[in-house]
Amino acid sequence: MLAQTAVKIRDQMARFSGKLSQGLCKPAQRFVEEMIYGIQAAQSVQLSTIGRSLGEEIPLLKTVKRLSEDLFRRELRPVLQAALLREGAKQIQEDSLLVLDLSDLVKPYAEKMEHLAWVRDGSTGELGKGYWLCQVIGVENRVEEEETAITPLYGELYSQAAPDFVSENHEILSAVEKVSAATEKRGIWIIDRGGDRGELYAELAPPERGRRFIIRQVGNREVCWGRRKLSTVEIARRCALPYATTVVREDHGQEKVDHLEFGLTAVRLPEHPEVPLWLVVVKGFGEELLMLLVNFPLRKNRRLLWWVISAYLTRWRIEETIRFVKQSYELEDIRVLRYERLRNLMVLVVAAMFFAAAVLGRKTKLKVLVSHALASAKRLYGIPDFCYYAVADGLRAIFSRHPRRSRSPLTHHAQASPLLPLFDT
Repeated sequence: MLAQTAVKIRDQMARFSGKLSQGLCKPAQRFVEEMIYGIQAAQSVQLSTIGRSLGEEIPLLKTVKRLSEDLFRRELRPVLQAALLREGAKQIQEDSLLVLDLSDLVKPYAEKMEHLAWVRDGSTGELGKGYWLCQVIGVENRVEEEETAITPLYGELYSQAAPDFVSENHEILSAVEKVSAATEKRGIWIIDRGGDRGELYAELAPPERGRRFIIRQVGNREVCWGRRKLSTVEIARRCALPYATTVVREDHGQEKVDHLEFGLTAVRLPEHPEVPLWLVVVKGFGEELLMLLVNFPLRKNRRLLWWVISAYLTRWRIEETIRFVKQSYELEDIRVLRYERLRNLMVLVVAAMFFAAAVLGRKTKLKVLVSHALASAKRLYGIPDFCYYAVADGLRAIFSRHPRRSRSPLTHHAQASPLLPLFDT
């Protein structure tokens, strides 16, 4: 039964990769299929490990050379990014959350990798050589559900040392514009304190932009509160917190109980006084107040306010998933030297993540495949939130027991089973 499951998953993966790579030449289409399979089967971004998982009856060195040459195709990234956005946007509803995350890819010992720049290691807080990652992941705000499907929409690796780099704001706004265009402005942007910047508000705040957001505040931004102009942290300290609740969350592997108080107050940005905004304030997550700036209509309603707060808390869970992706696929062990290859490889990782999280995890006719994958995963603490962790582990376990033994023909996409559609209606 497990062997049949492996065949079906590989077949589904071939259909998915074929859909993503439409418009590319046949060798490039084949390369995309091999890389998505190899990244999942090996849970690695090392070309030698991926090449070994393909099981080709030629010397591994030749396989790695071919993969490296194909990885330099300049048309890969725009074609795959557009296809991922097109397919992912179908899953985004009016109130879906669009979690934008900036993270780092640290390469402390690298010297020959192209356009290495200084980045701040998110785990240590120290500066080191590496690259930046900008990702957007769609997810539903369903706090009552233990598992929530995620939809990886966008992933871009960039370096401020690259000749085409403009600014970090440009990278963020480029992600916002591309995703918003694909989703036709559906969804609510969820951004951490790094999004508390004037350039971003200039694009998100105007009503004609049609973009809703929940952005965590640093605390030093001055906003209009009544007839006064005060910092958000000063306003938060004076804000009434009439509602209370208790939540249990995981903190460094330990369950932690937080007793929360929360409320809201109306504010406006001095640069956009015509735009009504709300400052949602939460007390109980440590010593600092949690302050969220919101640009869609709110009122003093416990259920509505908790929806906003839980939307931001969902972001914390997404951050855990992103950290898992980096660890699971050994992303920080990436070894390609050319910048173009690095950027293409990042998009292929997003595609592999999309398959495990959005294709395999959401299709009702593939539930049996997911159940087999979950059963094959060996995790000490059960299946965590979003079930992506276990699905990725399960795929690797299945493919290790029933690997891809030979190179599939280029017409493989057309031979896929009609009983396994890519997206259910």
